[in-house]
Amino acid sequence: MTAADQTIPHVDGAITGQGKSEPAATNTAAASVIGIVVKGYPRLSETFIAQELLGLEARGMRLHIISLRQPYDPTTHPIHGEIAAPVSYLPEYLWREPLRVLRSWWAARKLAGYRTARAKFWRDLRRDPTPNRIRRFGQACVLACECGPELSFLYAHFLHTPASVTRYAAAMRGLPFAVSAHAKDIWTTPDWEKREKILDAVWLTTCTAHGAEHLRRLASGAANIHLNYHGLDLDRFAPNQSGRTNGGTETQTAVRLASVGRLVEKKGYGDLLAALALLPPELSWRLTHIGGGPLAKPLASQAERLGIAGKIEWLGRQPQSKVQEILHHADIFILASKIASDGDRDGLPNVLMEAQSHSVPCVATAVSAIPELIEDGLTGRLVAPGDPPALAAAIAELAGDPAFRRQLAGRALTKLKAEFQMDGGHDAIAALIAQAADKERALPA
Repeated sequence: MTAADQTIPHVDGAITGQGKSEPAATNTAAASVIGIVVKGYPRLSETFIAQELLGLEARGMRLHIISLRQPYDPTTHPIHGEIAAPVSYLPEYLWREPLRVLRSWWAARKLAGYRTARAKFWRDLRRDPTPNRIRRFGQACVLACECGPELSFLYAHFLHTPASVTRYAAAMRGLPFAVSAHAKDIWTTPDWEKREKILDAVWLTTCTAHGAEHLRRLASGAANIHLNYHGLDLDRFAPNQSGRTNGGTETQTAVRLASVGRLVEKKGYGDLLAALALLPPELSWRLTHIGGGPLAKPLASQAERLGIAGKIEWLGRQPQSKVQEILHHADIFILASKIASDGDRDGLPNVLMEAQSHSVPCVATAVSAIPELIEDGLTGRLVAPGDPPALAAAIAELAGDPAFRRQLAGRALTKLKAEFQMDGGHDAIAALIAQAADKERALPA
């Protein structure tokens, strides 16, 4: 483990965390603090959030990260060490910190917006009578009472649980709030809940045209929904010009396949293993996978049954530095995303852009917003989800044609530089926050 991939401390207590030195204020929103509400922080699987936080700080914004859960990853990415914002943790389970929750609820009752927040909560609880709903309201009480008076705006990442806590806390404090919607949160949250959050938020941003279209249709064309791709920091993910030539025949080095993703249903790793078992026996290949998840043991067992376990290296959760190392040496990147049985699905996985930035051609599935990045036969290969034979054919095609791989990788990198660099999205989100802060300051006291 490097110094950058540091062990994560666990922090409890009131929302008064101390951060690193803060960047100088350079815009109208910098005089106040923006509360960033996330489900967990830091997380290895949510590099896109860290990337955005660093981008907002670079634009002069003072942030305070408020996490609903303690971190569970054993390391962090180097980018987490560059973010100056303090991090505070709400009670992950109300019963673990009963005095803190009770004290906050008692104080919240005196806030001007408490009755409004309580009415929203009871209306939601009638439609969603679950312990999780009660926990969200308790966390909102803690957030509303422990955050300082300098907090002027709340911004939640994910439309499900973080947006619920943010919505209740914002109502209690009389603060404006906004939401960034991504993937699972869009497709597994009930329509009534999404609609009401969109109407209450000053704006909502999402990272795919596919998601934005769905939300606009759901909210009758609401004008406060914006499309902002996460994009990629090409200074951090520098293009690789190594010129891979592995052909995968018995007389050449094995084709190096790579995949990065959580071992969950929507990532389609069962389909990928089935596809790998269908590859021609004369094709020499090895797969390296990065990512953890609940399906790790079942997938390892599936690989054993298929007789391909010896060709696969499961590395588990790894920091970004290890991801870049794997991509630097890969010949083909594969992501077999699908729609899970509960409706969960990917949005536009950042790791596809990371692979493209390293000039690695991608084989992926035509799910959600992936076709917004990859055009089949032009900037990568796309196949239907849940179709192992088609996936195997696409992998075999690229494995046997290094020249075609280089063509796809070159065109993908050109498109990535032209349409998916991160600065445009960060500029737009910073402007939306600043506009909301300006409006809030303009209101009469």
